[in-house]
Amino acid sequence: MRLVFGLVLVLGVALAGFAVYMAQDFIAQAQSERDRLAAEAARAPKLVDIVVANKPLKYGDRFTRADLEIVRVEAGKVPAGTFNAVVAPQGGDKAIVPAFWEGETRPRAALRSYEPFEPILGAKVTEPGVDAGINANLSAGKRAFAINVDVTSGVSGFLRPGDRVDVYWSGSVNGQEVAKLIDSAVRLIAINQSADADRSEETMIARTVTIEGTPQQVAALALAQQTGALTLSLVGTNDQEQIGAVEIDRNALLGIQEAAPAPVAEAEKVCTIRTNKGGEIVETVIPCTN
Repeated sequence: MRLVFGLVLVLGVALAGFAVYMAQDFIAQAQSERDRLAAEAARAPKLVDIVVANKPLKYGDRFTRADLEIVRVEAGKVPAGTFNAVVAPQGGDKAIVPAFWEGETRPRAALRSYEPFEPILGAKVTEPGVDAGINANLSAGKRAFAINVDVTSGVSGFLRPGDRVDVYWSGSVNGQEVAKLIDSAVRLIAINQSADADRSEETMIARTVTIEGTPQQVAALALAQQTGALTLSLVGTNDQEQIGAVEIDRNALLGIQEAAPAPVAEAEKVCTIRTNKGGEIVETVIPCTN
């Protein structure tokens, strides 16, 4: 009996020791995993909220808060002009930029196409209650002005809303044909009757283009269009170079140098006096005194 008791005691101590060993090993593994997760969390980038579309949107599509949702992205990789809340009360945290203020029921409209989960940009949507169109694309203080173009003067149909163009005037000045740059890097806001900047899959032959300009620019272009022909030249997307005055006439184009006019011989000076003889005026030549 004592032998059995001794065997049970030894077995119990062995099992207890094994259990302690297994527990220590499990605790060590758990602590190692905890430390690893803590280190990864410390290295992980900060995430912030941005508003995205939860369905495809085409140019001009209206959308409400139900068409938006929040996703979290790395803080340093957020596009400029995004919203960070779908709805927020006015007068709250200034760091919150909502797509809709609390109580706003009017929809916005897309000024470009959006794919699902693409960030919504404030500059690419209208204000609540405003439909997509020229009014939504006009900058503050600017005016819209239409220019008549054709295949040649309209860059062969490769213009799109949002492009920048140089405007050249050609006409006659003092009997000489002249071409002159009258405005540079003017922004287009519509082609024909379309303000859709996503029209890129095919070219469209423009009959009119609508530009954005100050009242002074509009007045100058209106006069230029009445007095001559306007031609557009597409400016590169990344071209920021400031260009000076550009003007060329036929002689400069062909390298013709006009001969200086021949000097005109001065006529000999003749001095006369007039006398009245019996009611008749008689003119008599006399020597000039100076």
